[in-house]
Amino acid sequence: MNPASTGASTRVGACTPVPRSDTADSRMAPGGPGYRRMSFALFLAGVATFALLYSTQALLPLISGEFGVAAGEASWTVAAATGGLALFVLPMSALSERFGRRTVMTASLAVAVGVGLLVPFAPSIGALVVLRAVQGAALAGLPASATAYLAEEVRPKALVTAIGLFVAGNSVGGMSGRVITGWVAQEWGWRVAVGAIGVIAVACAVAFRLLLPAPRHFTAGSLRPGVLLGTVRDHLSDPLLRRLYAIGALFMTVFGGVYTVIGYRLTEAPFSLPQGIIGSIFLVYLVGTVSASTAGRLVGRLGRRGALYLAGGTTAAGLLLSLADSLPLVLLGLVLITAGFFAGHAVASSAVSKTATHGRAQASALYQSAYYIGSSAGSTAGATAFHAGGWAGTVLVGVLAVIGVVTITVLGSRAARVAARREPVPAH
Repeated sequence: MNPASTGASTRVGACTPVPRSDTADSRMAPGGPGYRRMSFALFLAGVATFALLYSTQALLPLISGEFGVAAGEASWTVAAATGGLALFVLPMSALSERFGRRTVMTASLAVAVGVGLLVPFAPSIGALVVLRAVQGAALAGLPASATAYLAEEVRPKALVTAIGLFVAGNSVGGMSGRVITGWVAQEWGWRVAVGAIGVIAVACAVAFRLLLPAPRHFTAGSLRPGVLLGTVRDHLSDPLLRRLYAIGALFMTVFGGVYTVIGYRLTEAPFSLPQGIIGSIFLVYLVGTVSASTAGRLVGRLGRRGALYLAGGTTAAGLLLSLADSLPLVLLGLVLITAGFFAGHAVASSAVSKTATHGRAQASALYQSAYYIGSSAGSTAGATAFHAGGWAGTVLVGVLAVIGVVTITVLGSRAARVAARREPVPAH
């Protein structure tokens, strides 16, 4: 399949790698040396990242109660963390280009888990928001560095699957963090709950550092601002990358809004569920683990754009189902939203790594920045819409974001067809 048919960039520069056959490729592949260790290590890094990043999300009603604040103000304990990550992911990716992916990921996890052990002692909502912002900034070294590490150390045919496993770790972290905090908070309060997540993250960080193989294909880059800005400019000038960044942001707008507000909805009539049960509802993240890890096969059958249409349609169907006042239908809606989101995220993020021919850490960082800006926007917009119009307001925010995903994908399909018609026919 030629670049035009996939919508990929056709630019070739000095930094474009020379294609190699699989038999001569020394990078990791499923079944090969180090692949399982690498996959499990990055899976654990994904678990720690999402567990820490969203550790307060299921606890927002309790935080609102203790500090006497509304849903919108409490939601900043989530938005500050994702916003800190979005703001610092590009600088952290530059550090990973200079000092190495594994070094930056290790340092990021170490700082994030350290802050995580301080979060339970926050004396006020303001202090809690500041600590969460610092924690998010520290975690910024993980997502872009991880996808760049995979792009350099894993064979191209296995890249979508490998990134899907990392994203699956995100879903397990998000699920386990919320389930654990829900039940622990019900017995001992939200402070003990976030402390428990901090201890789990410490264990994940130690195991990650012990298991992750040393990089074999990393080449140190420059920290000069001019070089970094030039790389960023190259990526932002690529229409395909711009579309992928927007898609990631819009998918995360849906996800951030839904899961920030769902706890408030389920504590109210007609559901009136206790905190432990609300936390257990996040077990639907297991669906995201499956959908993310199978994204490679989905792309193989439907193509990238077909997979994005399916992910968007699944997410929209889930949003509409969640409007019902029936708990089984709400749960089914959450299942569909989660499956669609994680599949779309895995497809878009792996496409970024494949499209970028140089400065992969910066390309991934820009995607992660857009993605977490979407999370912060979704958390704030979803909570504000819930305050103004109830759950229907939150769903409206999500539906508009899905419409944006579909629109961008349609425009990408048209651009690919135009590029294909302009491609010269080779002489026989």
